[in-house]
Amino acid sequence: MAAGKAFIETYKESNPSDEVIHVDLYKEHIPQIDVDVFAGWGKLQKGSGFEELSEEEKAKVGRLSELSEQFVSADKYVFVTPLWNFSFPPVMKAYIDSVAVAGKAFKYTAEGPIGLLTGKKALHIQARGGIYSEGPAAQMEMGHRYLDIIMQFFGVPSFEGLFIEGHNAMPEKAQEIKENGIARAKDMAQTF
Repeated sequence: MAAGKAFIETYKESNPSDEVIHVDLYKEHIPQIDVDVFAGWGKLQKGSGFEELSEEEKAKVGRLSELSEQFVSADKYVFVTPLWNFSFPPVMKAYIDSVAVAGKAFKYTAEGPIGLLTGKKALHIQARGGIYSEGPAAQMEMGHRYLDIIMQFFGVPSFEGLFIEGHNAMPEKAQEIKENGIARAKDMAQTF
């Protein structure tokens, strides 16, 4: 997405000493949490060593551990997604599942779960063909709302949204909407 790319390029210019890691969810292996993962986690919880897991369990549990370690070690998160069927692509949910790990992103306490990522900040850039930030369709948007809830659950104190929306609903303004979104992304990148 053009606004996401513009954001990252401007961010790098404004913050040359920051390391930016780009995780393309369509090019990365994001394991689904499935029978193998639950079996592997179960064995590890019972005290089995990693070497005692099956090859499938090792591959999936190991990859999920890599993803969660990478996520919790980051200082900032920028999620760039389209709006698909009122949310985001399924691979994004699989990614969030891979990083939502008790003891890393949050912990359980007698008072309830507590987020552990308290020194972080996050931004969600989302392209939307219709208008979902206000009006009658606003209640149907679930992607940004989900990320907002999960960031709160993780303890992330700062979560913003940048929405480039309406280009399908108003095709005569599509280019203007895109250009405006790119300009806003560049502005936000300078202070993020």
